[in-house]
Amino acid sequence: MWREDGDADPEYTDVIELDMSTVEPSIAGPKRPQDRIAVKSAKQAFHKHLEPLLEEREQKSNGEAAFEGEGGSTGVGSPSTDKNGVGEVEMDGQKFTIKDGDVLIAAITSCTNTSNPAVMIGAGLLARKARERGINVKPWVKTSLAPGSKVVTDYLKKTDLLKDLEALNFHLVGYGCTTCIGNSGPLRPEISKAVHDNDLVATSVLSGNRNFEGRIHPAIKMNFLASPPLVVAYAIAGTLDIDLMNDPLAEDKDGKPVYFKDLWPDSGEIQELVTSTINSGMFHSSYSGVFAGDENWNSLDVPEGDLFDWDDDSTYVKNPPYFEGMGMEPGKVEDIKGARCLALLGDSVTTDHISPAGAIPKKSPAGEYLISKGVEPAQFNSFGSRRGNHEVMMRGTFGNVRLRNLLAPGTEGGWTRYQPEDEEMSIYDASMKYQENDVPLVVIAGKEYGTGSSRDWAAKGTRLLGVKAVITESYERIHRSNLIGMGVLPLQFKDGDSAEKLGLTGKETFDITDLDGGDASEVTVTAKAEDGKEITFQAVVRLDTPKERDYFQHGGILHYVLRQLIARKEAVTA
Repeated sequence: MWREDGDADPEYTDVIELDMSTVEPSIAGPKRPQDRIAVKSAKQAFHKHLEPLLEEREQKSNGEAAFEGEGGSTGVGSPSTDKNGVGEVEMDGQKFTIKDGDVLIAAITSCTNTSNPAVMIGAGLLARKARERGINVKPWVKTSLAPGSKVVTDYLKKTDLLKDLEALNFHLVGYGCTTCIGNSGPLRPEISKAVHDNDLVATSVLSGNRNFEGRIHPAIKMNFLASPPLVVAYAIAGTLDIDLMNDPLAEDKDGKPVYFKDLWPDSGEIQELVTSTINSGMFHSSYSGVFAGDENWNSLDVPEGDLFDWDDDSTYVKNPPYFEGMGMEPGKVEDIKGARCLALLGDSVTTDHISPAGAIPKKSPAGEYLISKGVEPAQFNSFGSRRGNHEVMMRGTFGNVRLRNLLAPGTEGGWTRYQPEDEEMSIYDASMKYQENDVPLVVIAGKEYGTGSSRDWAAKGTRLLGVKAVITESYERIHRSNLIGMGVLPLQFKDGDSAEKLGLTGKETFDITDLDGGDASEVTVTAKAEDGKEITFQAVVRLDTPKERDYFQHGGILHYVLRQLIARKEAVTA
């Protein structure tokens, strides 16, 4: 990639041509980071994604079943005749209206901008130009600045741009992951009430790299990724229902319209500040004492010994049950008989639908568990902070507020129907009842199962809920691998087959046979309905490498590695 004139032309395995004239400002959303939208087309894209949500709202208002879509089937909500996408709010002495498309969260986050000072300084300059015109963000927008490094605030202070960002309410809230992983904190009660009462399709704009359904905030249905300057611009506009290139963002202090082009900083101005402000010394000074810790950290009582001293009273860290009953030799891989379906899901179910993330709801299995342990809701913290407690995390698995389980139509969130009674209950409660009765479980899904970024607990939680196998039309490769690592069998419908085409309802009992000790390339799945009707089909075993088969036959990668370590230690001591 770096060569001088006269050098021989290098040979590349692939050559990609890029027409620079086709590069244009973009955002991504509303629920997948790969769904790029040109800024000039953002308003039209918003309305395209809004249409099915409006249909769903209308159906709910009429008390009808909602439409099927990604993640499963129906939406949820009490029938209402007053959900028209507009809500009146009175807050801090102001009265205003919020509507479908309004931006309720605008976050400059750590994920993608810490290593790019140009976009951070660009955001600061845009804020400065807005401040000079007497413009602020809309009152319904919750703003935050959460860079990944103290160096960012260092150069923002040196350029006085931090003051400009703060003038537009982009105050420093901390360093590291915040809004992108659901740690935005609550919306103002007045805002939340208006969203809930009117079933608003609210939006967020953030400069991170993850925007999967239910990840950012449970009250927000559309989430868009954008550069830091665009985050500030959309916070000023207060809505995604705007043509950013042609419509005015706001009016200035003199009542004159202000357009996006009026605020966008010049690239030369950005580069001048980057060159004159940032140097290596800023990084050395910020990170030279990174491992020192503060008084709180250094005053922690550290037990002695080689083994971790588990505290049974801790609600943050508990001894997980992965190795209970484990022996030196792996058990025989047997066929799965009499399994029940815990969840019947649609296409594009992500690991963010599966893995617990963000705030812990009070009225949820995880919240009820913490309350039973004497933890007040104000001290719940987040699933991320309690990821060392399997009791909390397994209760939050498949608990995403946007998960739609076809087995429990009319619901949205972590709900299922316990069979054979066909009783509606939480996925966690159903799992516990099944496990009490030694009933193995399966999950059935469509295409692209396991895309997303909440990796480990999507597999750990699945295993702890008693799921022995997952049957899908296709997998995201890392989640498939992680399921194997936790001892869960990944199966795939053969080409042309799907749960829908086979007529599966999820209420059947499932036998998975011909596993051949984990060496089979295909298995036979027999689904038996209550009336005795059987549906039999072949499924592909997605243990794609010899090592994956080893992991599965050992019950997972943890068991495999531990047995290997013990065997080596015994060999050395012998």
